[in-house]
This record gives sequence, C-alpha cells and structure tokens, in this order.
Amino acid sequence: MSSNSGIQIPSRLPLLCTHDGVLLPGSTMRISVDTARNMQLVKSRLLKGTSLKSTIIGIVPNTRDPEHDSDELPSLHSIGTAGLAVQVVGSNWPKPHYTLLITGLCRFRVTQLLRERPFPMAEVEQLDKLEQYTEGDPAVGELGELAQRFYQAAVQLVGMLDMSVPVVAKLRRLLDSLPRETLPDVLASMIRTSNKEKLQVLDAVDLEERFKKALPLLTRQIEGLKLLQKTRKLRPDDDKRVLAIRKGGVFPGRQFSLDDEVEDEDGDDNVLLEKKVKAAAMPEAALRVCLKELRRLKKMPQSMPEYALTRNYLEMMVELPWSKSTTDCLDIRAARVLLDNDHYAMEKLKRRVLEYLAVRQLKSTLKGPILCFVGPPGVGKTSVGRSIARTLGREFHRIALGGVCDQSDIRGHRRTYVGSMPGRIINGLKTVGVNNPVFLLDEVDKLGKSLQGDPAAALLEVLDPEQNHSFTDHYLNVPFDLSQVLFIATANTTATIPPALLDRMEVLQVPGYIQEEKVEIAHRHLIPHQLEQHGLTPQQLQIPQDTTHEIISKYTREAGVRSLERKIGAICRAVAVKVAEGHKVSRAESPTEELADQNAENKVEDSGIAAPPEMPIVIDHIALKDILGPPLFEMEVSERLTLPGVAVGLAWTPMGGEIMFVEASRMEGEGQLTLTGQLGDVMKESAHLAISWLRSNAKTYFLSNGSADPLEGTDIHLHFPAGAVTKDGPSAGVTIVPCLASLLSGRLVRSDVAMTGEITLRGLVLPVGGIKDKVLAAHRANLKRVIIPKRNEKDLEEIPAHVRADLDFVFASTLDEVLNAAFDGGFPSAVSHPQVVSKL
Repeated sequence: MSSNSGIQIPSRLPLLCTHDGVLLPGSTMRISVDTARNMQLVKSRLLKGTSLKSTIIGIVPNTRDPEHDSDELPSLHSIGTAGLAVQVVGSNWPKPHYTLLITGLCRFRVTQLLRERPFPMAEVEQLDKLEQYTEGDPAVGELGELAQRFYQAAVQLVGMLDMSVPVVAKLRRLLDSLPRETLPDVLASMIRTSNKEKLQVLDAVDLEERFKKALPLLTRQIEGLKLLQKTRKLRPDDDKRVLAIRKGGVFPGRQFSLDDEVEDEDGDDNVLLEKKVKAAAMPEAALRVCLKELRRLKKMPQSMPEYALTRNYLEMMVELPWSKSTTDCLDIRAARVLLDNDHYAMEKLKRRVLEYLAVRQLKSTLKGPILCFVGPPGVGKTSVGRSIARTLGREFHRIALGGVCDQSDIRGHRRTYVGSMPGRIINGLKTVGVNNPVFLLDEVDKLGKSLQGDPAAALLEVLDPEQNHSFTDHYLNVPFDLSQVLFIATANTTATIPPALLDRMEVLQVPGYIQEEKVEIAHRHLIPHQLEQHGLTPQQLQIPQDTTHEIISKYTREAGVRSLERKIGAICRAVAVKVAEGHKVSRAESPTEELADQNAENKVEDSGIAAPPEMPIVIDHIALKDILGPPLFEMEVSERLTLPGVAVGLAWTPMGGEIMFVEASRMEGEGQLTLTGQLGDVMKESAHLAISWLRSNAKTYFLSNGSADPLEGTDIHLHFPAGAVTKDGPSAGVTIVPCLASLLSGRLVRSDVAMTGEITLRGLVLPVGGIKDKVLAAHRANLKRVIIPKRNEKDLEEIPAHVRADLDFVFASTLDEVLNAAFDGGFPSAVSHPQVVSKL
C-alpha cells in the first residue's frame, strides 16, 4: 500500500458496477447496492475485511440501460475510480440492499479481468497518482493558463451564491486550499451535470484535456445563474409569472398565470405567515430557525406530508408570547385587602406574596419565585394560587400533574414523530398569551414514572431559576425564557417528591384549619357560595354559628373544608325542596282570598301538601339531624379509656392530624409480643423499645408483681385500631409506654390526655414532626392535655393563641415525665431520677 513515492492503490481491485452515477476523484457519493454480484462484494470484502486495503474498491460506471439489465456481467468501462468505503448501511425494506458511502481516491484503467464470480476482480493500473493532490507544484504554460481560468470561474460561481450558507462558505475556503489539479473533478461533481458529461470528465486522463472538458460545464452553470438572477430582478412584484427551470440550465419557458385561486391563497398565506414571523419579536436564534423553515415551506408542494408539519410548527412559533407580558399590580395595600377578602387565615402565604410585591417595587427585573404549597386536601392551595394571580394582575394557568408519567408531557415530542406537539408548559404559554403568567403545577407529589421517562426529572429544568431562562422544548428545539413565570406547585406531602425537585422549590406549609377558622370560612365564603349555587337568598335560609359548630364537630372530621361545603350544600338542597313546594302551594291557592280561607283545611287534607314555610328557614340542631341524619362522629375518647391498657396518641397524615388509640391486653403465655393494625417496621420497633424499657424498669415502677420479669408467663397483644389503614413512624413510642404501663399496673390513663414523641432505650423522648397538625387534632377531639417532646416546644409558636390557651402542654424529655403526666396523681416510682446535666 505504501512506497517511497507516495500512497499507491492495490494492483488488484474488486469492481462494483453502478447505475447511480459517476464517482470522480475527490468527491463523495452514496451508492445503492442490490444486485447479486455487488451484494456478494459487500459481504465478502467490506463487511469481513479487517485492513484498510479491504475497504478500497473500484467503482466502474455501468453504461448499460437499467431497464434491460441482466445477470450477465456488462462490458466494463475502461476507466474507473478507486474509492474508499467510508460507511456501509444495510436494510431489508423494500428488499435486501446495502447503501455505501464512497469517497473517490484516483482514476484507474482496467488492464485484465481476472474473474467474474462471485464478484468481478480485475488487474488495474493507477492513472493519476495520489501524491499529486498533496504536492502543490503549479503547472506552467497552457495548462497553467487553463488552471487559472478554471479557478477564476470557480470563484465567480461561488461568489454568486449565498455566502451565509455554511456549505457555500466551506466551498469558498476549499477553493484556496485544494491543489488546482483537483478542481475539475471536485467542481464537476458539485455542479449540475449529466452522467454523460461526468463520464467525459472521468475519461479525460490528461490533465489539460480534463480542464477543457470541465470548463464549459462551469461556464454554463454561471450563465444559468446570471440569467436567473436577471429574471428575478426584472420581474415586478405584481407580475405573477415565473420561468421554468430545467436541469442543466435556465431558459424562458412556458409562462403561466398564478391567478388560480388555491395557489393565490397559498401565496397570500405564506406572505402573511412571514409577516407574522417578523412581527413576533422573537429572539435571534428562534427567528433564524423560523426563517429557515419558511424558506423550506415556500419550496415545498402542499401535497407533501411535511408541509403541514412545517406550517403547524411556524404557526406555533408565531403564537408564542416571546415578548408579550402583563404589567404587575404593585399596590401592596390593595393586594393585602384582596388576599384577605379571598382567603381567611393563611398568613404565611399572604406574607410571602406581599414580600414578592415589595421586592418587585424595588427591583423591576426580578425572577419569578418557585413556590410549593404543601398541606392536606381542601385547605385552599389551588384557590390561593388563583388569588395570587388576581392580586398581581397576571394571567393564570393550571397544569394538573396527577398521574402524568411521560416526560414528553413536560418537554414535548420531537417533530420527527407523527402527531408531535409541544409540552404542557409551552402549550400553557400559548393559551395565556403572555410570558409572565402564574403557573399552578397541581399535585406535583403524584407524578408517575414509566418507560416513557420520568416527568419529575423533566421538571428539574423548568423549576430551576438558573436554567429556566433557556428552557428548550423538544418540539420547538429553540430556547424559551421561563424566568418571568411565577410557578406555584401544590402537594399533599413532600415524601413522594424527589429530593432534587424539592430542593428547587421554596416549600410553604399550609396546615389544616382549626374549628374557629372553619366557622369563619363557612360564614364568609362557603354559605354565601352554596346559597348562590342553589338559587337561595339569606332571607330564605339562615345557618347560625352554633349549627355550623355542630356540623364541623359531628358531621365532618378533616383538615380542610371540602366535606363541610358538601354538608352545607345538602342543607341548601333540602331547604330548596321546601321553598319549591311552598311556591307550588301558593300558586295552587285560589286567587280569591275569602274562598282560600274557606277551603284551606280541605286543600291541606286533600292534597297532603303543607302550607308555605315561614321565611327565613333557620337550621337548628333538630333540623340538622333531620337533614344530615345522626351524627357521624362522636367524641368517644372518654368511653374508650374506661379500661386499663388504652392510651391516646397523635398521628400526622397527608389529610392533617388525627388522634390514634393504642390498646393492649394480656393473657397467659410465654412472654411473646403480638402487634396488629397494619404497622410499619419503625412502629414495630417502637413497640419493642417500649417493652424492653418497661421490663428493664419494672421494679422501679412496681410493675413486677413479685417476679423479676413482668412478662413472665404472660403474652402481650398491642393493637392499633383502624386496621385497614397503614401506620408507621416513630412518634407512637411515647403512647405505647403509658398504654403498657396502664396494663401492667391496672391504672387508667387520663381520658383527656394525648401524646406524641419518639423514645430511646434509655428512656429519653426525642422530637418529632407535624406538631401543629397533631395539636389541632387534639383540640378538635376536646382533649385537655397534650404531652410533646421538650425539643418541640419551639413549634408551638405556629399554633393560634386561643388553641394554646385551651390546652395544657406538658414538655417531656424523659419517659418518667411522660408517665407522671399521663396518670392522675402521677406514676409512683421507687427511685427519683435526677436530671443529668451534660458537661461537654
């Protein structure tokens, strides 16, 4: 392959006969291979070869008519091109074939055909040496003059093209770097020429003859471009005539009118679309892409499937609000009044919105914050997002993310897919028509994951202030600035939100409402809304505050107000029936008052319809029971604590805080512990910790009953009611210890005490979370004393003052303090435990 004189091609080459065109040295061409001989050459030589030599094959033009081609080897053209196989791609559709990417190296002459089967192999003679392409010795004499003329013509041709196109700019640089001897082959392969003309260039072995063959082709192309440019300049805008263009040149052809209605409309649409693109005020990168697609659209016939796709893409780009925005309402006093009117309580959320407005007054180019409201259902997370949009004077758009399991819903589909469309973020911007709306990402904790990707991971770019200024949707494929969008996410819990996504959001906890807040919300918002929904007026129906208290305490048990609103709606429907029946009776009455008085009793007896009710209808506790039925929830704490071995704990759920009973019983056995109630591993460990601590301190608290081990000959069964509900967490440890101590001592735990906290094997009480929700649950259950860990004392600041006043809080740091607070008169112990002070 190599020698001192330069690179040499092998003396024997496999030959590939092709109808696809003429490969010239220095050019690259794709060749489709589907005949038996050529397929065998690819399989035996290219796919199995391991050296560079095996990738060099001879490309010989097949001059036989393809329609009359046969299996016999055609008469070989004497001159061919040695080519390097750069790429081989196989396919079985519509029939088995290979596609080769071949780069021409040099000419060769076939001196002798060695064999025909399974593929042609020939003895060849190299005609133009490869070292000529690397040695830049300029030619002299007539050849030098021809080379100079050819170079000047090539420069003139490239100068007539658009230099902003990367391929044209690269060709211009190539003209200066390539040796002059290679220019005829390179240019002849690029310009519009027939295969016959390229074959003449290939057969021109002599360099001077090659220049003479290629120069007329180049000159013809230049003249054709000149004529085309001249025709375009002379043609006025209102003259709807075009020239027919034929391969090999441009000439005045049959002139035809564009007055046809369909083509006229298409032309007008394209012009209108171009105006919209230029008026959209989009960034430079997006404008460049749109103009490129617009140029492609103009050259494309409407029958092509890609025409509709390209047009839809351009219309989407035009409709996006690249520079349209609304002006924020920065009046803090008006914003505070509006938020107070829309929502009762929620002070932390309101304060955060007012802080944003204050900073916007001081700094106009503030990025939109990314907030996450976390709280139980029905507390108003979604509605407060809508109120924030009204307060700021911005457009509002809600995106429901519950159950979304495809990342394309966020980032969109690539335009290569059938039915592709942008993601929900870009679609939302198109819907609102401005680039600074309030986006509510509802139920972000309920995102799914599937084979189509993880939408939570796709949201990382959307919700990152450092990245979302250049958010790239797969459909648009150009950056869009989301930094001015105010994102508000809602969730019931942060446990199911990926940590990376949670880290990008500012989490604001939205706790459940206390009973007084629910009463206020009901009379400010819920009752007027339900009256309007059911066609009633305050003059027809009145619900006193005492009745509202009873609905909240006996018919609903929730952190939010959804069930409360449904119960009020049920009352309104019952009253609407009475009002409608009263109207019917009044219409059925006789118009003569005297006759009505005489026959009133008969009418009532005959029809069974009561007289119209007196207005307004006031709902008292008797009417409430008639409408809603017997109370659904009773305060059963005192009834359930009438036996030893029962204690009340406090639990946190996504729905808010709940009270939780712990029951224990003992029977003869072998000292085993049984746990029921669908408990998690952490809660089971808390139960074992409580048993171990009581057994180790049995003598101290007089639980041994004469034996060293209180569980000797005894089995303990611990049960957590509501067995269908999964329970887990460390905060039940403090409740299990008094429950077991009550069982073993025979004393009753106080019926008005609830407790929460994590325990250790040494008897320490550790802090837990969800204190506010748990305390509110204890307050709803009318409990009077709450035992919480000492280190959770700081969390009481979030609890309303009147709730703190109604409850007696015991801050425990050890289980000894828990036992003393849980039992009337304390829990006796043989040894007093001095407080250990750390000296570290």
